[in-house]
Parts: sequence; C-alpha cells; structure tokens
Amino acid sequence: MTAPLRALTPAAPIGYFVHHQGRGHAERCAAIVNALPAHRPVTIFCARGDIFPRMRAGVDIVVIPSLFEPTGAEVVQDFTAQPDTLHCAPLGWPGIRQAMGTMAAWFMTAHPALMICDVSAEVAQLARICSVPHVKVLQHGQRSDPGHRAAYDGAAGLLVPSAACLAQDDWDDAMRAKTCFAGGLGVDTALPDRDAARGRLNIADDQDMVLVLSGGGGTGFPSAPIAVGARALPDSLWLTVGKIARDWHATEPANLRHDGWVDNVADYIAAADCIVASTGNTTCQHVLAAGKPWVAVPEWRYFDEQVEKARVLHRAGVAHAVPGLPSSVQQWRAAITAARDNHDPARQQACVTPDAAGKTADWLEALIDRLWPQTATPIMTESRPAALAET
Repeated sequence: MTAPLRALTPAAPIGYFVHHQGRGHAERCAAIVNALPAHRPVTIFCARGDIFPRMRAGVDIVVIPSLFEPTGAEVVQDFTAQPDTLHCAPLGWPGIRQAMGTMAAWFMTAHPALMICDVSAEVAQLARICSVPHVKVLQHGQRSDPGHRAAYDGAAGLLVPSAACLAQDDWDDAMRAKTCFAGGLGVDTALPDRDAARGRLNIADDQDMVLVLSGGGGTGFPSAPIAVGARALPDSLWLTVGKIARDWHATEPANLRHDGWVDNVADYIAAADCIVASTGNTTCQHVLAAGKPWVAVPEWRYFDEQVEKARVLHRAGVAHAVPGLPSSVQQWRAAITAARDNHDPARQQACVTPDAAGKTADWLEALIDRLWPQTATPIMTESRPAALAET
C-alpha cells in the first residue's frame, strides 16, 4: 500500500529570519515581502517586532529571543570549545532553545516553500536539517570558515544586496551561479534637488560641504579625527549626521557642525560635495545612488565585513577606501583629493539595480517553482506493517 507525500500548495508560505541589529536587514526584508505576490504568505522571525517598515497583508511577525544577547537565565558553565561549524552556539541558553524550537515547530506545521535567512549560519543550517530549502543572504567579509560554507553550500540560492561588480574574489563559480545580485535592495535611494536641500539646511550654493555620515550599526565615528579633517580643509563646511563618539581631547574648529540623528538624511547627501562614510549596506547604497565622491572608512564588524566591502568598492572604482579615519591633516587632504579626482558618478550609480525588490521577488518565485514543480510525480512511500510500526 502506498501514499503520496503532501504536495506543496500554490500559497505555501515563505519563512524569513531577520537579524535585528542595524536597519538594513529589516528594510530589505520589507522591500522583498512587499514585492512578493499577494497570494504568498510570509512569516518573519526576529528578536524585535518594532524595526520593520509597513508591510502588506498576509505577513506575520513572530518575536523570538535573541540568539546572542543573554537574559540572565543562562546557568550552564560552558567550558567547551566553539565548533568550527557554528558561530554563536553557547550552551545552556533557554532563549536559543526557544527561538530555534519556535522555527522548527513552524517548519513542521506550515510546510513552507522556502526559508530566507538574513543572517545566521545557524538558522540556515537549521532549515537544511529540517528539510526546508533556504536562501542565504550573502554579506561581504572573510566567510570561508566551515560554518558559513555549510550555510552557503546547503542553500538553494544566495542573495547579495549589492551589485555583481562588487563580488568578492573568493566567491567561487558555484556560489555565483546561484546568486541574485540586487544593488540598492531595501533602500530608498531617491534624492531631493541639491539646491532645495541646501536651502533647507541653510547652506550657501557655493559653499563646499563635506558630509560625515555615521551609521547606526556600531559605536559611531570618533570626534577627534573628524576635527582634524575639518582643520585640514578650513574653507569647507563639515557636517556630521548620525552617531558620533565624543573624544575629550578633540579640539573642534568653527567649520565643523554635528547635527546628530536626523530624519532628512537625504537632504544632507544631496547637499554634499564629498562624503566620508562607513561601508554598511544602507550607507553604501545611499552614497552610490547619489554619485558623490566618497572616502570609504570601514568600521569594525564580525568577519571583517566592512573591510572586505571597502576593498571591493575601491577595486571597482566607486569609492576611495582608507583603512581608518585619517590621523593627520596631510592624510585627510590626500584622501579627500583622491576621492574627488577619481570620482565617476555613472559608475557609482550603475551599482544600484532599478526595481531591485521586484527583481528579487521574481527570482524567489522562480526558485520556488524550480524547487517545487507542479508537474512533478509525487514521491511514494511504502506503508509499514502495524507490527513494525509498534516496535
């Protein structure tokens, strides 16, 4: 006696794990989800439910415990070595058990078409272990370790939220063959008119302006080297937006202004003549779309993510990358001059894919069709005798 396995329904859901640090993960999740067909339900798993932009109907957000932030309930004295195949798997964390158990239970009851992982090598491997096909978001960095490779090798597809020209040299042919490159994904890159933006910021049309854009994913740029930069170019107005770590020894000149967190960062980017910024994903897409001279300064991240991103940006000729904020007026002048002299706005703007979210959604639907062909012959299983089933 035989019985067919349950067939995938046309409205089988997509699961989506979203890392809650920084803005980029949640923003590209919302962009993709909103571009998917209306009949495709999505369940999002994230440690925060308040970081997402507005999303369409048919989307559920399940708040799970953080996979790396302790709560005080951890009681095991973990004396074991970290396995090479995992990155964050401490022993004795009830929150991790709850998070992973919640997703595994959903796999069992929802019969998902696909799981998107942005990002966690452990969650990607969990999906594979649970026999659920997954798409892994591929970020820059030194990620050739066994944990990342297991997540990439086991993925049905890889999603890179940047242009193909910014691919790393160590992304081999097998990885690239199953990769969707989507520069600008999840980022509103539209900018206001330069003159209008300057009017709102009270900046004269002929005033040279250097914008220091400090993102929200880390501790922020320190103030002392920025002050050195402003002193190096006294005829330029230096404006900082975002998080700045104040140094007690910083001596700040009159041409430096800190505006902190602002809601109109697009005005600042449009108004700028040159930009100093880190290489976080959202920041990269804004600056590339603006086509402005750019001194790219990587911040510390796990696996040297921003270091490797700065390296490929420099190689592609879309930014002038430096290893850290320049430490002298001479270094600042050299960096700003190099960024301006080698500036190619058309090359920068070509790194942003038109309708990146729509193209990503189409790629995901095509991948689901390939994974679950409607014309496939159902797999048949042999029913076991009752006597065997009871043993």
